[in-house]
Amino acid sequence: MINNYEAVYKKQHYGLVGSHSAVKVCHWTKSELLGKAPCYKNTFYGIKSHQCIQMTPALNQCSENCDFCWRFQGFDSMHINEEDDPEFILEESIKAHLKLISGFKGNPKVKKELFEEASHPRHMAISLTGEPTLYTRLGELIEAATRRGITTFVVSNGTMPKVLETLNPLPTQLYITVAGPTKEIFNDVLHPAIGNAWENFNKTLDLLPSLDTRTVIRHTMVKNVNFPFYDEYEKMDRRADPDFIESKGYVHVGQSEGRLTAENMPSHDEIMEFSSTLAKRLGYTEYADRFESRVAMIAKHPEDAKIDVDREIRKTLDKLEITEN
Repeated sequence: MINNYEAVYKKQHYGLVGSHSAVKVCHWTKSELLGKAPCYKNTFYGIKSHQCIQMTPALNQCSENCDFCWRFQGFDSMHINEEDDPEFILEESIKAHLKLISGFKGNPKVKKELFEEASHPRHMAISLTGEPTLYTRLGELIEAATRRGITTFVVSNGTMPKVLETLNPLPTQLYITVAGPTKEIFNDVLHPAIGNAWENFNKTLDLLPSLDTRTVIRHTMVKNVNFPFYDEYEKMDRRADPDFIESKGYVHVGQSEGRLTAENMPSHDEIMEFSSTLAKRLGYTEYADRFESRVAMIAKHPEDAKIDVDREIRKTLDKLEITEN
């Protein structure tokens, strides 16, 4: 891998894949392997943390440089010069992930059956860092994962609506980060690299209801910066009409420490109040929260929150077969 920041990524325990992708073992993957708490995605959607791969196909590419991002932002451009094959990215991401968790096999605190399950990933969070829609073969990557029985969550900043509009297949669940309640705050906090980012982001909000997949709005809340702005977020959420809305408090860790302060962290109670107020305004149901992650989720149809992995895989494969015919 030719990467100007290779030493930084390796120091932070990334597994580098090809020329523009990477994996990193999530804290919650390790936690569940050790018999402790899983990720909030388990609480909300039933995803098994020990069978989840956290990855990105756009390690050094993003269309924003968000103040609240705690990852290393080694973003060279918005263009991937030579794109790796999606099957290669998937295969090597799985290999890199399994190598990173291999040390848990001999840990006496890890149950044998849990490690065996972890060796057969069933979920992929395309959310590690960067903007995944800048990888032009994202749909093929999702399809490759689906054909291997792996569900996919894609987290996007919404600045590439044309990509989302034509993405085929769509991921099992699509997240759009909504953290700029006004154009001024959007530009000041997210630092977009393209001049029409705000306009593109709003096109994504309007596009979201037409996409035939599970959709989530993610509010990343920074106290005294983009929070609470109830009226503005309510209007955006009504337009996007997502299945679920997650409100998550900024945490003062990692690279964000040089841009924000500890005073910018909302308390969990403040996040709960914000989420509850949104639920009442939008007619959603307060579904669940996780104190450790300072996150709360509300749902339009709470009975649909939990994911049946095999059913979701079958649904996507059926859509692909219809398309191919």
